[in-house]
Amino acid sequence: MTENQHKGGKLPQAPEPYWREFIDLPEFPRLDKDIAVDVVIVGGGITGLTSAYLLVNEGLKVAVLEADKLLNGTTGHTTAKITAQHDLIYDEFLRNFGRTTARLYYEANTEALNFIKKTVNEHRIECDFNEEDAYLYATTDEYARKLEKEAEAYNKIGIDGELVDQIPFNIDIKKALFMKNQAQFHPVKYLAHLIEIITEKGGLIFEHTVAVNIETGEHPTVLTRDGARVTGNYVLSCSHFPFYEGLGLYSARMYADRSYIIAIKGKDRFPGGMYLSVDEPSRSLRSTNINGEELILIGGESHKTGQGQDTMEHYKALEMFGQQVFESEEIVYRWSAQDLVTLDKIPYIGEITSGQPNILVATGYRKWGMTNGTAAALLFRDMIQGKKNRFHDLYTPSRFYANPSLKNFFKSNADVVKHLVKGKLEFSNQNINNLANGEGGIITVNGHRKGAYKDEDGNVFIVDTTCTHIGCEVEWNSGDCSWDCPCHGSRFSYTGKVLEGPAEKPLKQYDYTMLDNLSSEDSGY
Repeated sequence: MTENQHKGGKLPQAPEPYWREFIDLPEFPRLDKDIAVDVVIVGGGITGLTSAYLLVNEGLKVAVLEADKLLNGTTGHTTAKITAQHDLIYDEFLRNFGRTTARLYYEANTEALNFIKKTVNEHRIECDFNEEDAYLYATTDEYARKLEKEAEAYNKIGIDGELVDQIPFNIDIKKALFMKNQAQFHPVKYLAHLIEIITEKGGLIFEHTVAVNIETGEHPTVLTRDGARVTGNYVLSCSHFPFYEGLGLYSARMYADRSYIIAIKGKDRFPGGMYLSVDEPSRSLRSTNINGEELILIGGESHKTGQGQDTMEHYKALEMFGQQVFESEEIVYRWSAQDLVTLDKIPYIGEITSGQPNILVATGYRKWGMTNGTAAALLFRDMIQGKKNRFHDLYTPSRFYANPSLKNFFKSNADVVKHLVKGKLEFSNQNINNLANGEGGIITVNGHRKGAYKDEDGNVFIVDTTCTHIGCEVEWNSGDCSWDCPCHGSRFSYTGKVLEGPAEKPLKQYDYTMLDNLSSEDSGY
């Protein structure tokens, strides 16, 4: 047991995902010179690394640029379910887009699952890959009716699923809907093996290399914060939020959602399967093993980033659920994840804007990145090779469905405006002396809104709370000890370092305005 683990069901002091524990990933240098390759890949998660793996196998020279360390972003904070059962979605897709689109979405994610399975078997990757049935369950009559609608959609689309009345837990449910032959795995163990293959076949990987912009043209060039340039025939933006938006307006076409996970040791063995409640607040369940001991992963409590209650309350709610259902004996890990949701809930994968065939983007996976991220890499490979891919039109970022995209566009951006204005009008009566050690919050310094954090030793860190993306005001996230933006989901450490985009620059100590970023030469706008 590490110092961060607690007996008796107490929450660990600091958030840390299980997936990177006990895994010795290789370290890679920072890029310090100009280079030229066939394909520049920005982002070292499942999409970027799977793309690199596929492309080096085709004989192409690739360079992967990771702003931090490989697999330390969304991929390293997942629940790692490999499934085409993406919550209540197929009835909605059927109503909004028709049977063909709904079926294509199912097939794209099923093919991604099968690709992962094939890759695991081909390379004999020990990554705890297990086939499991996936379940959606409802605890209220309202959501039981929605599950029945979803089951009808399964039947119309041709998905192998079935309604049942029970699941093997101490949870009083009304209905459950399962999808057969899905899977789960250890994502870091899986991708660590792909990293070995990428480097063995000449692929280049650079860590701590922040991409900030692209010079467009026949051979686009990625510009990095430290001045190094990488030129290629193609650029793949696989960086969770696109580091370069061009004219794609991705900030206005997605919102960021946070959710929480705890890993517990339960009193009894987990009965198998993967589970997700469709009621609010949601609960996600699966098991994994750590050094021969079983852990149960409990997730849920999603909300828009930077909005809502004290984030520690979400962890506490999961803790209580674990005690009630599993009689949890120990909480070994806790962590949170951030996901991007598009206007129509289908990811944006393809040309970043119409007419830019050599700059491709993948984003907006809506919590289901293991399959959608793999589907993106398979689509990228075909696009670069000039091959037709039947999922191209499904995922293309240039698509637009009037229903629901138009409604959600106005709704999402009205929320941005609300928080932009609200943040500018809010001030605090607090000062630094009101903060206890280990606490953070909004204070006022010389009439200006500032963010302050006092560490356990009493050291104080003060930042300007204006987000360096478009100028909204960040809020304190006590559960993860970070500053989170309620407008587009940028996140910063207590010192101001960027943790999540779209912001590219750290929070400042001096007074800062949105014009400071929009007028910068290295901005992605």
